[in-house]
Amino acid sequence: MKIQDAIDRRAVVARHRIRHTEIDAEAPLSVGNGEFCFTADATGLQTFADWHSRAAARADGRSATPLGTQSQWAFHWAPNPADVTLEDTMEQFERPDGTTVAHPTAYDWRLTEAEARELQPAGYYYWVNPQRLHLGRLAFRITDPKSGQIVGDPAQLSDTEQTLDLWTGLLDSAFSVGGLRTTSRTAVHPTRDLLAVSVTSELFAAHAATIRLSFATIQDTWEADEDWTRPDAHETAVTVLPDGTVEVFRRVDDAEYWVHLHATGCRVEASEPHVVELIPESDRIELVVEFTHSKPDAPLPATQEAFDATAAHWESYWTNGAFVDLSGSSDPRAHELERRIILSQYLTAIQCAGSLPPQESGLVCNSWGGTFHLEMHWWHAAHFALWGRPALLERSLAWYRDILPAARANAARLGYPGARWPKHVGPEGVESPNEIGPLLIWQQSHPISYAELVYRASGDDEQVLTDYAELVDETAEFLAGVLWWDDGIAHLAPPLMPAQERYDAATTWDPTFELAYIWWALATASEWRRRRGLDVPPHWQRALDAIAPLPRSEDRYAAVRGETALVDHPSLLGAFGFVPPTPLVDTATMSRTLDMVLDEWDWNATWGWDYPLIAMCATRLGRLDTAIETLLRRLPRNRYLTNGHNFQVPNRLPLYLPGNGGLLAAVAMLASDDDGRPREGLPVGWRIRADGFPARPRGIEAEDRA
Repeated sequence: MKIQDAIDRRAVVARHRIRHTEIDAEAPLSVGNGEFCFTADATGLQTFADWHSRAAARADGRSATPLGTQSQWAFHWAPNPADVTLEDTMEQFERPDGTTVAHPTAYDWRLTEAEARELQPAGYYYWVNPQRLHLGRLAFRITDPKSGQIVGDPAQLSDTEQTLDLWTGLLDSAFSVGGLRTTSRTAVHPTRDLLAVSVTSELFAAHAATIRLSFATIQDTWEADEDWTRPDAHETAVTVLPDGTVEVFRRVDDAEYWVHLHATGCRVEASEPHVVELIPESDRIELVVEFTHSKPDAPLPATQEAFDATAAHWESYWTNGAFVDLSGSSDPRAHELERRIILSQYLTAIQCAGSLPPQESGLVCNSWGGTFHLEMHWWHAAHFALWGRPALLERSLAWYRDILPAARANAARLGYPGARWPKHVGPEGVESPNEIGPLLIWQQSHPISYAELVYRASGDDEQVLTDYAELVDETAEFLAGVLWWDDGIAHLAPPLMPAQERYDAATTWDPTFELAYIWWALATASEWRRRRGLDVPPHWQRALDAIAPLPRSEDRYAAVRGETALVDHPSLLGAFGFVPPTPLVDTATMSRTLDMVLDEWDWNATWGWDYPLIAMCATRLGRLDTAIETLLRRLPRNRYLTNGHNFQVPNRLPLYLPGNGGLLAAVAMLASDDDGRPREGLPVGWRIRADGFPARPRGIEAEDRA
C-alpha cells in the first residue's frame, strides 16, 4: 500500500546520497536488487579489485573492502578427495541424566588453515563449504596515454567523482588519466541478475582503455576470495551468437552458470583464457551482462531500458513502506542518525532481501565461506516487516520450508519432535561444524517471530496463518520438546550455547534471553492455533506454565544460571525489547540489569547488533534517551562508513549487515509504538516525524493464555 504523508521523502533521501571525491578503500559503492549485487571502485567498475582485496590491504598495512559480483544462488562445493562426511565431526555431549547426544563440533576455528587441514580435515571442509562464488570481474584495463604503462594503482587517477543516487539506484562515476576524462553509469536491474553499464571515455579514442570481463576460481578458505592462480581449475567457454550476444558457460568444480553479454560501440575478443574483452570502436560503450544459474532464454534489455527499470523500482521502494524524517531535531547528531537509517534501508534492500538468508557480509564479499548464520537472519531482515515491507522478508522465508525435512531429521536425530533449525549453513541446510554453532539455541524461535512479524505487518491477514502454519507448529514442537524437566520445572539444560557465546556449553543452564524468547514463541504459536480454530497442544501449555524463572544475581538478571560474563553480546537484555513483554520479566529488575550493562560491560568486545539490542531494551523500558545514546555511542564496531556499512574488523569483516538491520529494527521501535502510532515523549532535542509503520508483534501476559 502506498503511504500518503506530509514528509518529502525524496528530499530526505536526496540529502543522504553518497558523493565521493576521494578514493576510499574501505567504502566502495554497491548496486543491487537483493538477489544480485555488484560492488564498484572509483571507476564505476572493478578496475582496482586487487588493490581492494583484504590480502593486499593486510600486506600494505591498511584497511579495505573487496569488490564482489555475487548472487544468492551461486554456490559450489570444493572437491572432497578424502571423502570426509559431517559424521566425522560428531562429538558426544552428556545430558543431565548421563545420556549422551552427538553434535558436529569437531572443528577449532582458532587453528590456522594449514593446521586445520591436517588435524581436522572433515571439520575444516564443512567449515568452509559450500562457498559463494565470485561470478566475474568487470573492469577497465587502462594504460597511461603518455607512458603506455598499465594503470594498476588508483592513486594514478585524478579528479575522481562518484555519486550514488539512492532515489534512482544509479551510480555515476568520473575520473581522469593523463588528462583524459572517463564517465560511467552503473546499475543493477530490479528483477534480473543483470548489470547495465554506459561508459563515455576519451581514453577509448586514444587506444588507452578497454573493458574486460574476467573469471577466476575460488579459494578454499574462510574468506573464500577470488583465486587467479589456478586457471586450469575452472572452465570458461565463450560463444558469440548470431545477434552479437556473447554467451559464456562457466564451470567451477560442481557448479555451472551462464553469462550473457551484449555491448555496443565495441568489438569482442576472447583471446585470453577466462577473459572477454571489449575493444572500443567509438568513445562510448554500452553493455548489459546477465548471470544465470541455468541457460537463459529471455532477451537482454537495452542499457537505457535497464536504467529506467532501476529508477522506477527505487522510487517505488522509497515511496512505499514506513519512513522517518529527523530534520526537525535540534540535536546535532540527528543528521548522522538519519544518514544511517537511510543508507541502512538501501544496503539491506540490495544485500538482504533475496531468496536466501543473507551472509553477514551480504553480497559484497565472503565471510565464513559465503554461508549464512540463521541466528543473524532476524537482524538482517526482520526490519523489512517492521518498516511495512513484509514481502521483502518473505522472499527468504520460503527457504525454511525447503529445508524443513532436514530440520526435522536433525531434531529426530537428537531425540526431539518438530524441527531443529541449523545455525551456520549454505542453501542445502547442512550444519557447519565448530564448538559453538551446532549448540546455539536462540535461532530456534526465529521462524515464529518471522511469521508473527509478517502477520502483524500484513494487517492480520488470515492467509499468512495458512502460509506459515506448518513452520510455526514444527518450530513450537521442538521448543516444547527441548525443555528439560526437573521437579516440575522446565529448564534449558546442557549441552547448549547461549547467544552470548562465552560459556561452556557442557555446563550452561537457563540462559535468560533464550528462556524468555522460547516462552514468547510458544505463547505466540499457541495464539496461532487459536486464530486457526485449533486446540493448543497440552504439552505446549504445560511448558508455558512451568518454564524456569529467569536467573538472577542479587537485584538484577544474570545471563545464565551462575556468573555473568561481562563480555561479548549482552544478550540478557534481549529478554525485554527484542522479545516482546512476557510475564517472565520484571521491568524494575530489567532496568537495573540495563544499568549494569551500561556501567560494567566490556564495550570494546561488543558487536554491531549489540547496540540496537540494548536500544530496544531501553526503549521498551521507556528510557528513550539511553536508546538514542546507545545507537550513536562512539565505539570501534559502531562506526558507519561513508557508504553506510557498519564496520567491524579490518580486513576480516569490513562490513556487518546485522548492524544495519538491527539499527532499523531499533529505530522502528523508537519511532512508533506497538500499534504503529508515532511515539511521543522523545528526549529534548529530538523530533522524529514517522509514518507508515505497521503494528508489531505484541507482548503476551499470563492472562492472555487462558
